[in-house]
Amino acid sequence: MNEEQTFSLDNFPADHKSGFVAVVGKPNVGKSTLVNRLVGQKVAIVSPKPQTTRSRILAILTREHAQVIFVDTPGIHRPRHELGKAMVDAATRTLPDSDVVAFVVDVSQPPSEADEEIAALIRQQTESPVILVMNKMDLLSADQVEAHTRAYWKLLPGHDDALPSITEREKGEDWMMTIATEGVNLSELLDRIIALLPQGPRYYPGEQVTDQTERQIAAELIREQVLYHIHQEVPHAVAVVVNEFKEREGGTVYIAANIFVEKDSQKGIIIGKGGKRLRKIGSAARREIERMTNANVYLDLWVKVNKGWRKDASQLRRLGLIR
Repeated sequence: MNEEQTFSLDNFPADHKSGFVAVVGKPNVGKSTLVNRLVGQKVAIVSPKPQTTRSRILAILTREHAQVIFVDTPGIHRPRHELGKAMVDAATRTLPDSDVVAFVVDVSQPPSEADEEIAALIRQQTESPVILVMNKMDLLSADQVEAHTRAYWKLLPGHDDALPSITEREKGEDWMMTIATEGVNLSELLDRIIALLPQGPRYYPGEQVTDQTERQIAAELIREQVLYHIHQEVPHAVAVVVNEFKEREGGTVYIAANIFVEKDSQKGIIIGKGGKRLRKIGSAARREIERMTNANVYLDLWVKVNKGWRKDASQLRRLGLIR
């Protein structure tokens, strides 16, 4: 749904709107899928596993009359280690400076304690308008619609049992039922977000879609394939660092990366018998990186043990997971 971005950073209409949209919610409700769809290309990695996103990512959508800067955040949860604390901190720090908050929930399930805590955090941290994005509506059965939507609506400040129609606007807050995986109602959601943004300049060139470097995106694309190919707890103990990213003669891009795990047993799981699983991960990641770079990629992967890295703040800084 993205338009070709050829807009100038300096020349924009007098009524141009711009601002930051904090996309928050608990893990695995579809925040990154939503952001990727709204921007029109893959900016954040996605997987069926919770806590896929680990740090805040900017996704920039530029139109002639607006620039929307989505801040995709890690799922807010009760952390069990330093990595979890860093992830929650990255998410909560986006709220005070946001111009609009998109509170994403899985409407197919009733509100959990985590949803209630996030709603309370939004009330405490910002007075910006809030849009309740009730995602995964395709998984919502007919007999659950009224109960679930009403329960989520009540989480927002100043709301009673009555769920207003989509044309009613109260205190700048709103709601939208969506299916992020299929793009359902996302054009309408984007229109409402832009309507709530203040007038302002373009903060980024029109062709820029993220604040991440190609090296950072490559590391995330490698980790994404680990998430898809490895099960249970192992993927959450994985970090990826790209050590080398350079173009060679003939246009081939050479990438060398380390996949860090916490235990020797995890290293063996990722490598697999005779290196078979690591080759599968590398092949799938290479194809994704080639889509990003539009070039042939030679990917050199190494698996290394870095014991207890998720619990060590100094290790998290070295791995770039604490900013």
